[in-house]
Amino acid sequence: QVQLVESGGGLVQAGGSLTLSCAASGRTFGYLVMGWFRQTPGKEREFVAAISTSGFSPRYADSVKGRFTISRDNAKSTGYLLMFSLKPEDTATYYCAATSPPRPEATPFDPKEYDDWGQGTQVTVSS
Repeated sequence: QVQLVESGGGLVQAGGSLTLSCAASGRTFGYLVMGWFRQTPGKEREFVAAISTSGFSPRYADSVKGRFTISRDNAKSTGYLLMFSLKPEDTATYYCAATSPPRPEATPFDPKEYDDWGQGTQVTVSS
């Protein structure tokens, strides 16, 4: 099991940027796929981005493609989500998740494929 702790959320105006971090402990981070998801009250958890163990195969939801960048630093056991050109509809609680890759360079987008989750960090974008 891996422990994940998100940080970096907050309140930002539309068009602004934020960087979320996800610090991992308990397992070798470099062996884990990492994903970011978001959720608003009454809605299902939504895929945002995922990155493979090597970091060379990011995947993005269409709604954030071109505005968000997922990255990882295996030496620091930390993943990141850089968010630019934020919109009010990006307002949500953001969660990082990790799992052992089902196959090389996998980047799962189904939350059911992830074993471990952080507690979430709130991002609020004002118009």
